[in-house]
Amino acid sequence: MALTDSQILEAFKRTEGILHGHFLLTSGRHSDTYMQCAKLFVDPKESETLCGELADRLKEFKPDVVVSPAVGGIIMGYEVARKLGVRNLFAERTDGKMTLRRGFKLEKGQRVIVVEDVVTTGGSVKEVVELSREAGCEVVAVASIVDRSNGNVDFGVPYRALLTMEVKSYEAAECPLCKDGSIPYKPGSRGLK
Repeated sequence: MALTDSQILEAFKRTEGILHGHFLLTSGRHSDTYMQCAKLFVDPKESETLCGELADRLKEFKPDVVVSPAVGGIIMGYEVARKLGVRNLFAERTDGKMTLRRGFKLEKGQRVIVVEDVVTTGGSVKEVVELSREAGCEVVAVASIVDRSNGNVDFGVPYRALLTMEVKSYEAAECPLCKDGSIPYKPGSRGLK
């Protein structure tokens, strides 16, 4: 039986994965709410349950490989690929561009699903989609645990998210939290070296 939105939100609450404050998102936007999927993945049972649900929603695309952007998508990509019984790769940012390292290779003609933990603007996912296409692969779907784009991101392929959240985000110049003197915190991983 498919998980409901309330069951997915309960998993975030159990793992303390919904943060409230003033956050600088990977996209550069600001928000008062942050979905910290890394907290979900601390618990193997939560990870298995949620990624298993997502894998069930992706079976119809018959992928050969799951590819995810590092760092947020690594554990999730592995678990989704394991549930689908396919290979798993992750892309890393090198000199500002998503690349495959560590001897990872995509083969021409492979059917790829790109997975990410949380999508706001979809920037990292779009880079991995392009990387996959440049390798001659067919990107058949994109998936995430959380879609916080309010359904506004179009990847040009089917997109499956376990949970769609209407969480407001702001350009830095328009952020009401900044205007009140608050300084944003960056919990994401984009700046990792």
